[in-house]
Amino acid sequence: MAEIQDWSSMRAMSERLLKDRTGENLEVWNARVTQLNPTNEKSLRIWLQQQGVMGYAQSLLVMEIFGYPAFLTTSADELVNNQYSDRAQLRPIFNATIEAATSLGAVTVQARKTYVSLLTPRRTFARIQPTTRNRIALALRLEKAMADERLVPSRIQETMKWQLGLSTMADLDAEALSYLQQAYEENS
Repeated sequence: MAEIQDWSSMRAMSERLLKDRTGENLEVWNARVTQLNPTNEKSLRIWLQQQGVMGYAQSLLVMEIFGYPAFLTTSADELVNNQYSDRAQLRPIFNATIEAATSLGAVTVQARKTYVSLLTPRRTFARIQPTTRNRIALALRLEKAMADERLVPSRIQETMKWQLGLSTMADLDAEALSYLQQAYEENS
């Protein structure tokens, strides 16, 4: 099974962005924010924006001060196990989808609270999310696709315009894998 990353990789990226964009590391920014002594998240975000700190770097500093949500401190294995705890019959489909995706080339697998993202070095190309007790939605970032009986407009993510429903291993067939490969290639 491919290595599935948790929040720690996003945290490291956010720290790099903060350093690259401001010239100062997390320790320096934490000291500045502590000295500011913000009373709430909104006031901190306004101040950080005035300092030119936005996006992931801003969110990192907010969480450093006001605390990290539990799902960001949970291991990748725990996140995935929690997603499939009441739908064990879907876990083999998830595992097979991960294996198929990572066989396509340079793919990073990132676990989040309710889904798992598949990324090329360029951007996210797919998302795997158990949407019911009996189905996984494989959302795909496809520009050149056309709806058919299986590939339908996605309801789970606006950047992933299309999705396939996977209820059995048989659903992860050659057609489904070709859509996955197409999404990988379009986003590499």
